[in-house]
Amino acid sequence: MEATITEAIAPLRADPRRAGVLLDIDGVLAPIVRHADDAHVPEPTRVPLVAVAKRYGLVACVSGRQATTARRIVSLGSITYVGNHGAEMLRGGSSKVELDPEVAKWAPRIREFAEESFSDDLQRLRVRAEDKDVIRALHWRGAPDEEAAEAAVRGIAARAEEAGLVTHWGRKVLEIRPPVELNKGRGVRRLIEETPIAVAAYVGDDTTDLDAFAALRALVEEKQLEHALCIGVRSDETPPELEAQADLLVDGPLGVRTLLAALAA
Repeated sequence: MEATITEAIAPLRADPRRAGVLLDIDGVLAPIVRHADDAHVPEPTRVPLVAVAKRYGLVACVSGRQATTARRIVSLGSITYVGNHGAEMLRGGSSKVELDPEVAKWAPRIREFAEESFSDDLQRLRVRAEDKDVIRALHWRGAPDEEAAEAAVRGIAARAEEAGLVTHWGRKVLEIRPPVELNKGRGVRRLIEETPIAVAAYVGDDTTDLDAFAALRALVEEKQLEHALCIGVRSDETPPELEAQADLLVDGPLGVRTLLAALAA
């Protein structure tokens, strides 16, 4: 595996200042935990990440979480964070979150739907609601009866779609989103289009990361990038589509740590 990693990242290491390294957080830099608020990036992973941030032309975290939450989990203020699946941008060294205006206008409608929909039944089933401003998420990981909790959440999803909102499924989480194009690929494209880099890698572990893979490959087709590397992170819950579309697979956050060390070497 080490030789495979070395070979795969050779185009990035050839000229780091013209290369970008983009990473998801949960399940990639930070191990998956039962309660999302407990997530953090272990110090042995932060060390090579800091080294990569100093060496490469673009280093960013692309997350489904809010950008400020993503920065808190990673604890590295010098890199950029794309939050809420491309709706937010928190640039390195800045304290101001840039919110996509097309998305922002839907925040009141999303809030209203969430307040109407989060019932006593969901609380009884231990479904956890996450307020991400322009997105609401419902988590059932660790619920006493995950099957019943998921069934209840699927009922909420049907109501959201009837109300003209968009639903997106991740690993044991439903997100209710505005009816606006909103995905990690949108944020990845924006980052790369405004940064003078020639090659880029994206590291992700879930179906939400497939849009980022697609964005990188489209940028190569459009000649805005010379080379793209799509890296999947394996776990017991790895979606088959991710494995099928990845150029390289690493094993969990420990594999990502090895990848970062190789990039920094």
